[in-house]
Order: sequence, then C-alpha cells, then structure tokens
Amino acid sequence: MKPEGSFIAARALAQHCPELLRGRPKAACDPLPAFARLGERLARALAPALAPLYNGAVPSVFCAKPAELALFDLPIEPLAANSLLCSGAVQILASLDAGAVLRMVDRAFGGKGAAPDPLPDAFPLSAELMISRMESAVITALNSALGTGAVTPQRRAGTLAELDYQTSAPTQAMLALEITEADDNRWRLILAVESASLTALLGEGDGPVPAKQHVLAPNPANEPFGDLPLTLSATLVDMPIGVSALSCLRVGQVLPVAVARSVPLSIGNRIIAHGSIGAMDDRVAMQLTHTF
Repeated sequence: MKPEGSFIAARALAQHCPELLRGRPKAACDPLPAFARLGERLARALAPALAPLYNGAVPSVFCAKPAELALFDLPIEPLAANSLLCSGAVQILASLDAGAVLRMVDRAFGGKGAAPDPLPDAFPLSAELMISRMESAVITALNSALGTGAVTPQRRAGTLAELDYQTSAPTQAMLALEITEADDNRWRLILAVESASLTALLGEGDGPVPAKQHVLAPNPANEPFGDLPLTLSATLVDMPIGVSALSCLRVGQVLPVAVARSVPLSIGNRIIAHGSIGAMDDRVAMQLTHTF
C-alpha cells in the first residue's frame, strides 16, 4: 500500500555547532601550586644533603612561596655560585650566596667560618671544590624532590654573564630557599625555571581533586608495633684518635672532648632526630631541635 502523501517533520532537526561536536577545550592548569609543593619537598631533602658539609649538623631550610620575575629581577648577587642544571630539555638556574661558600671554605681550612668583608670580585681557586660539593648537594635534593635522577649539571660561573644563561622567556618561576646554619648565619639558594617550562618539569600541575578515600592509616602506637622495643642512641662525642695514642691510654688519664651543639639521635645506623644537651630535674636531658 502506498501512502497518499509525503511525511513532513513536525519541527526542525537539531543542529550542533562544530565547537560542541569537538568538545570543550581543557582549561589551562596552573603549575605554580605544584611548583610550591616541589619547593616544600626540596626543603626537606636539602637539609640532610647539606649536613655532610657541616660535619653532620643538619641546617634548617625554609622555602618561600614561588614568584614569577624577569631574569634580571632575580635576587642574585653580583658574585654567587651560579650553576646551570638541566632536567631533560628544561634548564634550571641555581644560585648560592657567595658568603656561604666562603664561610665553608674558611671552616674547611681550620678557620671559624668567617667570610671576607667586603666580598671579593671572584671566587678563589680554593673555593672550587666546595662549590662543586654544594652543587652536588643541590642536585641530590632536586632529584629526590622530583622523584627522578634526571637533573644533571651543565656549567657554573661566578656571575650570570659568565654563566651565559640563554633564555628568551619573559618571566622566570623562582623558588627562594633560606638556609639557617647552627651558628644562626643565614644564606639563600635561588632556583629559577622559565615559567613556560614548568609544565614540562612538573607535569600537568593541579588537575581535578580526586575523591577522598576513607582509608585508615595504621597507628604505630597500636599493637602489634606499639610494644616493640627500640634502642635510641645519642652520640655525644665522636672523636678521632690515632692508634699510637690509643695504645697509650691509661686509667685516670683525662681526654679533652667537646660535645657537639647538635647531637644526633639514632636507631641503629639511621639518624631520626637532632637535639641539644642540657639538664632537667638534676638529670641530663636532650631537647629535640630537628626531626625527620
């Protein structure tokens, strides 16, 4: 049977614009929050990495919030231990205060850890080894904070002009870390990355907030771990002595020793805290100044 007439649509068919069919573009992620978290991880990793340069005393490290500045607005002194590092295709500028380097050099040669005033126009040859050790500590901390072993050194120089840091980026993302030594001397480590390269260094930055998972973390104070006995050891004196002097030790002999200002507290071979020795209720006591 054939219909008498043709079918007519009751209303116009839906039409979709090409933009809707392609989907919405993704909103750009802000990498600065992830850069700030990198700074926090870096501060935690840098403190123990610098400890060997202070004879085991762990300095205090604080990282300020990241900022975006032009290259020549970075707070880098005319003389500084500047290093150009790379992680893949991303360049990282690291700058350490010259005063901190020269204090460590003076301490390494038996001095009290004083920097010349005014500072010289260039580093002496005796500072090259110390700068290399400090650069290695920064690289170790960066690799730990990034979770990779990809950060490697390229070159270093005492001034930015000599370093020849080639960049056409209008802004640099900067992290400023303040290091406080045991004698309250403070110095800064400046890290700078091209703002446009942050995503390549860190990934996609802050993505969607994942749904909370209600997972109960084990409490170390509960069984079966709470009653596990552990032996804490505080090393008050670590004194090298020659074999000849050791063979001449006699009962009643007095050995002059100096208790370190920062005493390590350890379990086995693992240091878990540092503290200072004092007295409380007529007993020797230890006040914790840094924990891991």
